[in-house]
Formats: sequence, C-alpha cells, structure tokens
Amino acid sequence: MKKEVKDQIIETISAQLAQYPNFYVTDISGLNAGQTVKLRRACFQEGIKLNVVKNTLFAHVIKGMENEEIKSILDVLKGNTAIMYSESPNGPAKLIKNIQKDLGGKPELKGAYVQECAFIGADRLEELCSIKSREELIADIVALLQAPARNVISALQNAGGNTIAGLVKTLSEKEEK
Repeated sequence: MKKEVKDQIIETISAQLAQYPNFYVTDISGLNAGQTVKLRRACFQEGIKLNVVKNTLFAHVIKGMENEEIKSILDVLKGNTAIMYSESPNGPAKLIKNIQKDLGGKPELKGAYVQECAFIGADRLEELCSIKSREELIADIVALLQAPARNVISALQNAGGNTIAGLVKTLSEKEEK
C-alpha cells in the first residue's frame, strides 16, 4: 500500500474518532457475505458506523492521541478488526448482543472506548449493555423530579381533594403516618 493511501486512511480514522465519542473494537472474521450484509444493515439502522481497519493503521492513530486511557485499546489489536463508531454509548453493545445469536457468536467484542473509559475483553459486553445514554439519564432524572408532584396530585384525587377540607384532611392523615 502506498504511503499516500495509508495517510488518507489514517486521516479518515482520526476524523471518525473525533466525530464519534464512543467506539467498539470487534472481530467479524468468519462471517460470510450474507452475514456481513446483515450486520452492516443492522448497524446502519441503529446509526452505527462499521469499518474494517488494518491494526497497524488504527494503532498509529491511537498512539498519536494524547489520552492515555484510549491507549489501552492497543492490546486488543490482533487478528481481524472492525470498528463500530457510535454516538450512543450502549448502542453497539446491545447490537452485538442481539445479533450474535443470528451470526454464530460474531461479532466478538475485543474492546471498547466508551464515555472516556476503556473496556477490554468480551466479558465486558453485559457491563457495556447496561450503560445508560445521556437521554436515558435525563429521562430518569425527570421521572425522579416528577415523582413528589405525582404523589401529591394522586393523594388529592383519592381523598376528594377538590375542596379545601379534603386537602387539609389528606395532609393531616399523611402527617399521622
């Protein structure tokens, strides 16, 4: 491969890492053409970008980064490597878990860099699946903030809280308990 082509690939990988905050390093070797198409289609539907890369070129990009945590990914760059880039921290993990049943255990997770933390090994897949996205965390916080208001409204509705007397009665019963 010519140096110009290598430089272009390195630039592309660097741009992908800058664009997507999370990436998963996987092994998709052994998949036939039909299975690969199925995997790529599933990735596209989930908004995940899948690229097969040469380990040496990907390692070159990682070595050039200042972040020390990301450099622990270098240890898993052996054999065939495909990178899944994603905005969602748990999207690729869920996709890998769901599609492994259909594709005979592939793709296999080698490692991941999610929310500025490195995860090494296939045994970390369950942990990665349980990570919540930003939107899920916001929804949880909103639900927690709304819970007290819901409790008051429901207590008022149950005690005939349409009147002031019903409201006072409900509040006094709550204090006694």
